[in-house]
Order: sequence, then structure tokens, then C-alpha cells
Amino acid sequence: MTRINNDNIMTHNIKTLKRCLVTGASRGIGRATALALAERGAEVFIHYHKEKAAADSLLKIMPGAGHSIVSADLSRPEQIQQLYEALAAKGVNVLVNNAGVYLEKPMLDMDFNEWQSVWDLTINLNLRGPAHLSYLFARQMAQNRGGRIINISSRGAFRGEPDALAYGASKAGLNSFGQSMAKALAHKKVLVFTVAPGFVETDMAIGALKGPHGDAIKAQSPLNRVALPEEVAGISVYLAFDAPEYMTGAIVDLNGASYLRM
Repeated sequence: MTRINNDNIMTHNIKTLKRCLVTGASRGIGRATALALAERGAEVFIHYHKEKAAADSLLKIMPGAGHSIVSADLSRPEQIQQLYEALAAKGVNVLVNNAGVYLEKPMLDMDFNEWQSVWDLTINLNLRGPAHLSYLFARQMAQNRGGRIINISSRGAFRGEPDALAYGASKAGLNSFGQSMAKALAHKKVLVFTVAPGFVETDMAIGALKGPHGDAIKAQSPLNRVALPEEVAGISVYLAFDAPEYMTGAIVDLNGASYLRM
């Protein structure tokens, strides 16, 4: 008769428990990702900046236990460090860098002050924020024998964003940063992945989808629709739980064949 060692089972469960920080989790892709991770049994830290009511509402419907909400302005390095310090003892082993901003306006319609303001905010939140947060948590993951970092990028990093130049540049930078991290951290079993969605049906995009160009946006894909937040979340959950370590450095396109790259 085989003897079951309950101590070994408990130790295994502790080691494999996913403790996940999802930034920008109060709505859209982040909200769907937080829910999907919880459904797989992860403990989730729901990050928000201004929308506390939405974060509280999400927390109430999260399956499982151990979840909590955390707040920080990720465009400010001092608040990023405070967020890390608040979670340092929690053993976060999955970081989903989802929070971001999309500011759309033709460059020739802006004066130089507005142009600078758009670039500063976009780069600070979309690129520097994930970089700083990844730096802090990656060091801890490396000490704790591994972890996973998932960056939410965009199709715009590849095809260009003519009316949101800073956004496209920030996401291209995030792609490069993620691949560089994958090379730098693989020997410590810290794996890094990137998801690059096209248009997604979120609060941020609903105005464009319901506007006069909505049908044309959907027609960019031969499926004649845009992605659902749950589809992006599903890829992130796969990368957090199931993706083989040899996938580290991968950029996963999720754009309904609206943009195909070599």
C-alpha cells in the first residue's frame, strides 16, 4: 500500500500557488484577467488608480479567497516602490502589466506643449511603469526560485498608430523590454511573455466602436468583430499557469488576423 505524505502535498501546494498582481484591474482586460486567474485558483491583488468603486465591486465577485485591492499611480516611481513594498511579503510570483493609457489626437493638431504632455504621460505609464514594477518584482522572483511576468502590449506596436504616436512607440518599447528581460532572467526561472491584442471591446474602445467608424474597425478582422476582454484574459491565464518555460520571450498576437507579421 502506498503511503500518502500529507506534508509533501501541503509543501507542493504552497510552492505552486499563484499569487498574482494585475495592474489596471478595475475594468476591461485587467478586470477579465483578474477574474480568470481567480477562477484558476490564484490569489489576486487587484490594482487600480482612481476607480476604487470598480475595484471594490470586482473584489466582491471574485471566486476563491485571499484577494485584495491595491492602489498606485504607476506613472510615478515613488508610488510604484510603495506598491512593491506593500506587497513584498506576499510572495507575488505572477505580474501582469496591463495598466496603460491611449491618447488619440493627430500630431499636427497639437501644439508643442500638448505634444510633450501626451508623450510624458504615455511613456511614463505604458513603458516606464511596467519597467520599474518588473524590476522590483523580478528581483524578488529571482530570489524565490522563479516567477512569470506578462506584459499587455498592442498590435499598434507593429503596424503603427498614426493618431496615437506615443502609444505605438510605448508598446513597441514594451515588446523590446519584455524580450530583453526574458533573456536576462531565464537563468533565474523568471519567464517573461507579451500579449499583443488588436482592438478589444472595453470601456476605452466603446466610443469608437459605437461611432461612425465602428463597422470599419470590426471589418479590419476577417471575423468582422473585435476581441473580447475574456479572450485576452484567457491567453494571460495560459501564460501564467500552463505555458512551457521554453516560450519565454514570446509575443502572442491576438488580433483576429487583422494584422499579420512575419
